[in-house]
Amino acid sequence: MKYILALDQGTTSSRAIVFDETGRLVVSHAEEFQQIFPQAGWVEHDANEIWQSQLSASLASLGLLASKHGEAALDKVCAVGITNQRETTVLWDRATGEPIYNAIVWQDRRTAVRCEALRQSGKAKTIQQKTGLVLDAYFSATKLEWLLDNVPTARVRAERGELCFGTVDSWLIYKLTAGRVHATDVSNASRTMLFNIHTLAWDKELLALFNIPTSVLPNVVPSSGVLGETDRALFAPVGLKQSIPIAGVAGDQQAATFGQNCFAPGTAKNTYGTGCFMLMNTGTTAVKSSNKLLTTIGWSSAQVSPAYCLEGSVFMGGATVQWLRDGLQIISKASDVEALAASVTGADDCYLVPAFTGLGTPHWDGFARGTLVGMTRGTTRAHIARAALEAICLQSADVFSAMQADSGIALSELRVDGGATANNLLMQMQADVLGVPVVRPRVTETTALGAAYLAGLAVGVWQSAAELSEQWAVDKRFEPQWSDSERKRKRERWLEAVARSCGWAKK
Repeated sequence: MKYILALDQGTTSSRAIVFDETGRLVVSHAEEFQQIFPQAGWVEHDANEIWQSQLSASLASLGLLASKHGEAALDKVCAVGITNQRETTVLWDRATGEPIYNAIVWQDRRTAVRCEALRQSGKAKTIQQKTGLVLDAYFSATKLEWLLDNVPTARVRAERGELCFGTVDSWLIYKLTAGRVHATDVSNASRTMLFNIHTLAWDKELLALFNIPTSVLPNVVPSSGVLGETDRALFAPVGLKQSIPIAGVAGDQQAATFGQNCFAPGTAKNTYGTGCFMLMNTGTTAVKSSNKLLTTIGWSSAQVSPAYCLEGSVFMGGATVQWLRDGLQIISKASDVEALAASVTGADDCYLVPAFTGLGTPHWDGFARGTLVGMTRGTTRAHIARAALEAICLQSADVFSAMQADSGIALSELRVDGGATANNLLMQMQADVLGVPVVRPRVTETTALGAAYLAGLAVGVWQSAAELSEQWAVDKRFEPQWSDSERKRKRERWLEAVARSCGWAKK
């Protein structure tokens, strides 16, 4: 039996999962890390803590593998696949490997004013044409620009070639290889707002626009292909003596799309994590969006041209439930939300718009803020919990509609994955709001599985996408139960609530 170690570095935790050659999850371990909020709208991570949590999770999973299947199993770990929170920006010292500032997280809004100024100066169209992205603080370019302009001596040091920029995949690759490899894959590069998705290269005009020196940029490599090897000392504490090829890399949502076997144009998935991210494969064509979707690179290999996707991004998915737990403290753990929401038959015309860090697709309002409307004296914490789950579904429905309009394809189902898909009430609500079946696969860890698949294809564990498709299986199919009129009214009321949240933080 051959094994692949998949590193799934997310926004709130670092996970390490070992899959076998049948695509079965063998062992896993996760470690949470600190969320840092220096001021309103700012979100940061300690990049060293990200690395240490990911390394610790990896050692724990490999230890579990040896414990479960014997130390000889470690010799059968033939590749590492990496998937990661995207857009989060790290800047570190090339010689020491030490970050010069906290990582600026994808949720961070500190550069919203800068993006607005660029929009007013007419740069949005050029940026979209080259990158497929909407001009927004979500992406890496203005984050990196901010670091270079605000961290003392950063710009001077960058221009001298002393600093490395990377999204989290690059940071992990650098640390895994003990500084020997500074690289990113095409899927992560396509999320920086500095990469031309048509020429497949860093764009000189965009680098000049954001004043980014080329010396800080990582090399861009295929998503599936050996790019380096792990430092032999890293995993020695658990008895793994050899280096392991790093053979698969993709941003978390692209990896999940691959893990969901969305290989054919017109297939789509939605991942329910900290945010919700819906992607649809559009094949070798980069479809330009008219509905504020993103055009992004899904994945590539040395043998295959890049697959493109349309994507919609919802900033607050599972994070909305975290807010109920940590902010309002109306539940003690995230899994309690299902029973609480199910204790009422509806939200009683109460709507929560969780625009705590602005609104993503299709509204793209960095100045929107969280709004709770429609409350009466009869509103209880159960109604608010239900409104929170409905908000996750209604935001995703906005994306779904935009995706169908852009592609001209009537999607017949939506494949789903991520931790929140264990919530059957949420999945049924999603089917009701969309009006199409929601399909949950047997293996819901599809983000990590996608990274494993990309790595395994590169080292010969699997030979083709067709072979992977044979492993995909359905756990449950949720059929819509609402009438068309009920669905129409719900979505109209939702958009009224969204309108009330827009522009709140604008100076």
